[in-house]
Amino acid sequence: MLKKRIIPCLDIRDGRTVKGVRFVDIRDAGDPLELAVRHASGGADELVLLNISPAGENRKTFAKCVERVAENINIPFTAGGGIDSIGDAELLLKAGADRISVNSSAVRNPGLINELADRFGSRCIVVAIDTNRIGDDWIVFTGGGRVSSGLKTVEWAVEAARRGAGEILLTSMMNDGTRSGYSIDITADVSRNVDIPVIASGGAGKKEHFKSVFLNTDCSAALAASIFHYGEIKIRKLKEYLYREHIPVRL
Repeated sequence: MLKKRIIPCLDIRDGRTVKGVRFVDIRDAGDPLELAVRHASGGADELVLLNISPAGENRKTFAKCVERVAENINIPFTAGGGIDSIGDAELLLKAGADRISVNSSAVRNPGLINELADRFGSRCIVVAIDTNRIGDDWIVFTGGGRVSSGLKTVEWAVEAARRGAGEILLTSMMNDGTRSGYSIDITADVSRNVDIPVIASGGAGKKEHFKSVFLNTDCSAALAASIFHYGEIKIRKLKEYLYREHIPVRL
């Protein structure tokens, strides 16, 4: 059985790691390099680094951050935020990222997924989806969660996979930063309808939330941020707990 992965996420703005609640109320969480090294040595399977500066500002500064992280850790990591072209993706891959993540740009131009997959291979392409419940539907949002695309989340995930995405990073906006647990329903729906790995994101607050998302959905990985950054949950301890609960993880 494939091992379930634990993935810390570093949202980076102006050279610092930050974290918010439901995509707002942003506060400082520390130095990206220090956190990356700590998480890598603490048992993380992978990392995600996202540039959340407005409209992808400071691309070269972010690429330098990616380069420093690549030089100092020995686990795979994904980098994204503000990628609008082959050139943007190439900049981060050359800096040392193992994969790149696209979000709003792929919604605006779905063909970008095909172009990136053709150029770099599907295994390098993660499509991030920010989703929120509107009435009875889960809808894709762009622009850092500010703009409703009108797209239904499961349909967009299926299209992204068809166009060549190698993985889906699915973030529940309504649960993000709340520490109330992952959105099991939409995570289960997406992971059931695509044949590529799905990373669950948004809402982790305690060890039991990881257990729940792994037992009740087919997601391949669970992502969290502040609980790891502030040391409230130690990754190695979390994985030991999951192992005892008969969830396959890499110890």
